[in-house]
Parts: sequence; C-alpha cells; structure tokens
Amino acid sequence: MNQIHLLYIEDDKEIGEWVRANLQDRGYRVTWLTHGDLALEVADSCSLVILDVMLPGLDGFTVGQRLKKQFPALPVLMLSARTSIDDKLQGLQFADDYLTKPFHPDELLARIEVLLRRSGTAASEPLRLRHLLIHERENLIMNQDTGEEIVLTGKQFHIFNYLLRHLGRIMTKEQIYEAVWGELYIEGDKTLMVHIRHLREKVERDPASPEIIETIRGIGYRIRS
Repeated sequence: MNQIHLLYIEDDKEIGEWVRANLQDRGYRVTWLTHGDLALEVADSCSLVILDVMLPGLDGFTVGQRLKKQFPALPVLMLSARTSIDDKLQGLQFADDYLTKPFHPDELLARIEVLLRRSGTAASEPLRLRHLLIHERENLIMNQDTGEEIVLTGKQFHIFNYLLRHLGRIMTKEQIYEAVWGELYIEGDKTLMVHIRHLREKVERDPASPEIIETIRGIGYRIRS
C-alpha cells in the first residue's frame, strides 16, 4: 500500500510511542528517532518531519535548520513544551508550524494534513479490496456494491486498520489483541472473536463465508490481499 512517510523525532519514550501509534492507526508510515543525528539520512524519503525541540545532543532548532537547509521544500512541524513567544518565533524562522505540548492527537493530525496539502503531497490512492474501496488517509470505507459508507466503531476500526497494515500476513490473536487493547491477551478470551464477528457483518458480502477477513484456525486472522 502507498503510505505517506513521516519522520518523527522525539526522545520521550512514552510520548513517542503514543504519537507513533496514533499516526500509524491513521494510515501513515512513521520512522521514529529519539535523537536528531540520523535525521538528514532518513528525511530524504519522507514527506514531513515532526520535530521536538528538547532532544539529547543537537537540539530541535539545530536539527530543523539543518533539515531545511538540505531539504527546503520538506515541511517541518515543531513540537515543544516551551510556550514563550521567543521560542515560537525562533522555531518559526525555519519551521512551517509550531505546536505546543500537551496537544490533542486530532490537532496534531489536522496540522499534518494542512502542511501536506500545502506542500502538494498527494493523498495515497484508495485501496481496492474485493467490494471495498478504502481511503486510508480519510479513514473512509465505501461499499462499491451499494455506494454506501461503512461506519465502524472505534475498536472495529483499529482491528481492521491493524490487519490492513499487515495485509496478507497472518497475525496471531495475541498480536491483534495487544496492539488494539494495549493489554496482554488471556488465552480463551472471546473479546477479539466477538469484535471480528461484528466487523465481518459490516465489511463482508456474506459474513458466514468471509472473503476479506480470513480465520487461520488456532492462530489468528489475516486480510487476504
């Protein structure tokens, strides 16, 4: 699948995991670095950089200035807990936007979308999967048979998106559960199975004979490519 590649530089492990997971759930490919030493090497394949100010070694301002010097058209979004106007002005001398911590994930995503549109980065092509047309960037799933949108609950969306990110691969029940619920899977728990059943009722032509979400008996599930 064609995914927009983001470079994310953040040394705080907890924040980094949270932001990366959220962006990946929205269909982005994310390279996360905890320092800026390799930023110039990675940035060449990226469409946007999300850059924290407080980093070990080179600070975010220095890293951002070097990125802009080498890749002038590459959008840079600064993140910082610093709220003073002087810090914002320093960042905006080279960065395209500046977002202060703490922030809501929806605001971060909105800022990213604006910068990508401004830079002319095209949205990825929709994924065609049997009768489904999946617009990953817009989190939109259309039933091509009926022309109607398929609306998923939060957990259904996360399960479906997780399987899509591993298209064609068999994912174990443990992997799926722990990625979606963030908790250890307990053998015999029927929660995932129930959610898969309800998900199939929405995305399959015939939930009793699924064409999209395949059960791998005794192991887990996969989306057939």
